[in-house]
Amino acid sequence: MLKAADSPSFDRSAGRADVIGTGFDGQGTNFALYSEHATRVELCLFDETGQNELYRLDLPDMEGGVWFGYLPGIRPGQVYGYRVHGPYEPGAGHRFNPNKLLLDPYARELRGEIIWNDALHGYTIGEDDLSFDERDSAPFVPKAVVADPDFDWESEKALRTRWEDTFIYEAHVKGLTVTHPAVPEELRGTFSGLANEAIIKHLHDIGATAVELMPVHAFANDRYLVDKGLSNYWGYSTLSFFAPHAHYLRTGQIREVKQAVRKFHAAGIEVILDVVFNHTCEGNELGPTLSFRGIDNASYYLLSPEDPRHSFDTTGTGNTLNVSNPMVLRLVLDSLRYWVQAMHVDGFRFDLASTLGREAAGFERDGSFFNALRQDPILAGVKLVAEPWDVGDGGYQVGGYRWPFREWNDKFRDDCRAFWRKDPGLLPAMSERLVGSPVQFNHSHRPATSSVNFVAAHDGFTLWDTVSFAEKHNEANGEDNKDGHDNNLSDNLGEEGDTDNPDIIAARVRRVRGMLASVFLSQGVPMILAGDELGNSQGGNNNAYCQDNDISWLDWSAARDELITAVRALSAFRKETALSDGRFAVAEPDELELRPVAAWLHPRGEAMGVEDWDDAELSCLGLLMRTAVGGEVLILVNAGDDVQFELPAGEWEKRIDTSTGEVACKEPASGTITVPWQTVLALTAQQRAGEESG
Repeated sequence: MLKAADSPSFDRSAGRADVIGTGFDGQGTNFALYSEHATRVELCLFDETGQNELYRLDLPDMEGGVWFGYLPGIRPGQVYGYRVHGPYEPGAGHRFNPNKLLLDPYARELRGEIIWNDALHGYTIGEDDLSFDERDSAPFVPKAVVADPDFDWESEKALRTRWEDTFIYEAHVKGLTVTHPAVPEELRGTFSGLANEAIIKHLHDIGATAVELMPVHAFANDRYLVDKGLSNYWGYSTLSFFAPHAHYLRTGQIREVKQAVRKFHAAGIEVILDVVFNHTCEGNELGPTLSFRGIDNASYYLLSPEDPRHSFDTTGTGNTLNVSNPMVLRLVLDSLRYWVQAMHVDGFRFDLASTLGREAAGFERDGSFFNALRQDPILAGVKLVAEPWDVGDGGYQVGGYRWPFREWNDKFRDDCRAFWRKDPGLLPAMSERLVGSPVQFNHSHRPATSSVNFVAAHDGFTLWDTVSFAEKHNEANGEDNKDGHDNNLSDNLGEEGDTDNPDIIAARVRRVRGMLASVFLSQGVPMILAGDELGNSQGGNNNAYCQDNDISWLDWSAARDELITAVRALSAFRKETALSDGRFAVAEPDELELRPVAAWLHPRGEAMGVEDWDDAELSCLGLLMRTAVGGEVLILVNAGDDVQFELPAGEWEKRIDTSTGEVACKEPASGTITVPWQTVLALTAQQRAGEESG
């Protein structure tokens, strides 16, 4: 380091504690860090490479646990980190160790990456966690960079697509782009590649209105994976809640993310981020000291009430972020607001959201985190989606959230898979899924768009693997195929994995189209996993979190046009008929006739009776929906063999037929119609009996 006489000096008349993180005002930069239990905080300035520490400066002031100071002349591009002093008393939850360089939790950009070394731990590896390690961790950790906030958004406005009109496409920045032949090689795997015209054109082609990105916050490539020659591909191991993952940026600058978002918005496509605020990459008390643990372990993490030496883990990942602490809650809210206001994203999907609602008495739907979001004038208006479970007691909360949250509905996934697998007795459950899962969501003034309907997501089999594998095949993960779910509700339809048998391939295509139709023709919000419209396979791996390779990357060269065509037709039909409604359907019209009306039909053409619902062998039924715009749509689902179905009186037009290659069609129909095996038909009413034309 340079001599202290050469060090920059703080201007104590300009320092601010109210804006945490760094703030460049054109003349200098304010630095502020929250640490309730620290006794001293050193700001460490590095050269542009992040390899050479130039100065160590004590932050001169502290208010309310926020340590701060303003440095004139410090501009965007400055690399920095912190060393935080305080008690090293693991038994009391304190793990301060100034030998460890710490990442600013509010860092907008990063320089460098984690290089796994024993010096990253606050204790001495080989001894217990009560020991104290004096090695400097600076050579092995990423540093924060003062970011340039300037960007021309060209008067862009938020899209705010209605939930009724939303179709979510869940994707991975790298997996979606890395093999696409039309994306320039140097852009593949980055935000620049993500916003390439070829990707946007494809999303337009299938009718997607929102891309939901798997974690793009900076994340750690966990040591145990690196040691096995694997990597953290999915990214659910957050290091920073503000900085984008460096490998997704060509230049390392956040303007690449802004440019991508601006291109998506220009194309009418929203951007939703999958965010992980329930835990961080530091793991339990035996994990590394990279940021939060060394800044103030007892404030940022939930600790065991019986023994604060240990982490309190409700996520299955080693630690739990302590959002009951007001300043930690502020960190999360500041991050969300930053991504909305500075980066212009349109919403968030919260990983293991039940953890964020844990209060002293357990999960609380009116907990401080959820209520803070609901009343926030910036965040309450964006799309908020919960993964409504965690691994703790009482963590499964599907249907347990309040408006405006939407929820991933795994009941839809499971019932839909089982129904199309021809499990007996699934008609009652399937009927609920088609009308928005009212048992789960029709309460507390929640709309019928509360359910996010899907049959495949990143976690589990791809849709094609659901019809190609009876068992998981996770051997490549190095855990003897013991990881991942065993209850996949899948069926290989005759052969395990790839096959040249044309009959099996045809049956798989037929079943996939039926499941896709179930997603798009149901009330709620449709979501598909990127690649499911291509027939993408992961070789039966249902837990490919560590596979940054051909197992996880989309194989565009093997795309099945017949599935792309199906998604295109289904999304277009959903939009054209205004099939989705925010109001739950009723059995009889209300006085104002504002709500959609639904009726269930047996193949005989009669209303379903109690004995029909109890018939475990019945695998075909009809849903007659009178939509809010006055049209009538008849949806016929048949998981079994060919069935003759008596249509309601009047003239109908068949518009969707998943047994055909085109799926979209326009064919007159009346009287009795054949519903082919493993097929969904959708018809619209033309002239009804007793009505006059003209």
